[in-house]
Amino acid sequence: MASTRPDHITASSSDRVELLQTFVHIVQAGSLSAAAVQLGSTQPTVSRRLQALELWLGVKLLQRSTHAMKLTEDGERCFERAKAMLADWHAFDAEMRGVDNEPEGTLRVVVPHAFGQALLVRPLAEYLRRYPRVSVEWLLHDRQPDFVAEGVDCAIHVGEVTDPMVVARKLSEVPRIAVAAPSVLAGRPTPTHAGMLADWPWLALRTFYRNELMLVHTSTGERQQLAIAPRMITDSLFALRSAALNGLGVCVGSSWLFKDDLARGELVEVVPDWQAPPLPVFLTYPPARFYPAKLRQFLELVRQSVPVALDTATPVTPITPATGGT
Repeated sequence: MASTRPDHITASSSDRVELLQTFVHIVQAGSLSAAAVQLGSTQPTVSRRLQALELWLGVKLLQRSTHAMKLTEDGERCFERAKAMLADWHAFDAEMRGVDNEPEGTLRVVVPHAFGQALLVRPLAEYLRRYPRVSVEWLLHDRQPDFVAEGVDCAIHVGEVTDPMVVARKLSEVPRIAVAAPSVLAGRPTPTHAGMLADWPWLALRTFYRNELMLVHTSTGERQQLAIAPRMITDSLFALRSAALNGLGVCVGSSWLFKDDLARGELVEVVPDWQAPPLPVFLTYPPARFYPAKLRQFLELVRQSVPVALDTATPVTPITPATGGT
C-alpha cells in the first residue's frame, strides 16, 4: 500500500520508538485511558501520539467509537511488527549499554500448574533474590502460549513441543509410574504383568491419557498397550494424586509427586517393573536476535534447576484449586 504520509512529517529514531511503544500499550491495555495509566501519562497525550504515528505512517491504525476500539488491517500488521521491533530494540539497547549483568523489568513465564506450585517456586525465589530489579508474572497453565500475542517471555513445557517456530531446549525427563492405594490391591492377585491391570478401576489424567495408555517393562523393553475405562478423569495432577490416596483407583503420574506417599505406604507402585514412557521437559521461548538480560539469566537458572528439582522434589498440596498435568 502506498504511503500517504506528507513530506513534512518526520520523526527522530527515539520519537518513533516512543510512538510505537504508545501504540502497543494502547492495544494491549484495550483503551487510550488505560494505556495512559500504564505509561504514567494523560489520555490527550496518548491520543496525540497515536495521531502522530498514524500521520507519520500514512495509515489508519485504529477504528474507534464511543464504546469500542478495533485494529484496522494495517493496525494489526503494525502491532505485530512493533512488538517484535521493540523487543529487539530494548534487548539491543541493554546489551550495548553494558547492563546485561543487571537484569531489570517484568518477566512473564508460563509453567504447568504442578511444576509451578511444587517444584519451581524455590528456583524462582532464588532468581528474584539474585536480581532485585526484576519482577515476575508466574502464569500457571499447561498449554503452550502464544508468546507474541500474550507477551510471554518463556515457558516450561512438559511433553513434546510441536510448534516449529519456537526455540525448545530439553531440560530433563519426568519418569511416570503406576500407583494405587493399598485398599485398591486388597483382595486382588498381585499383578506380575502390566496387562493384568486392564480391568482394574482407573483414574485418568486427560492431559496425557484418557482411555488408553502404554506401559513399558524397564528391563526388557516389552510394551503393553492398555485400554481402560476410567472412573474419574481430571486435568489436575494434584487431583489425580488425591483421588489415588482416597482409594478410587490406579493411576499413572509423575514419580516425583508420589515419592513421599510411597515412602509412607499410603500408595504402592502396582507393577514396579513397568513404567509409562517418561515425559520430556522443555524450556521454550520465541526466536530473536537479542534477548534481554532478565530472560538470559532466567533461562540459565532454569536449565540448572529443573533436573535438580525433579531429583529432590518434595510434593506439596496446593493452597488453591489448580489444574495441570505435570
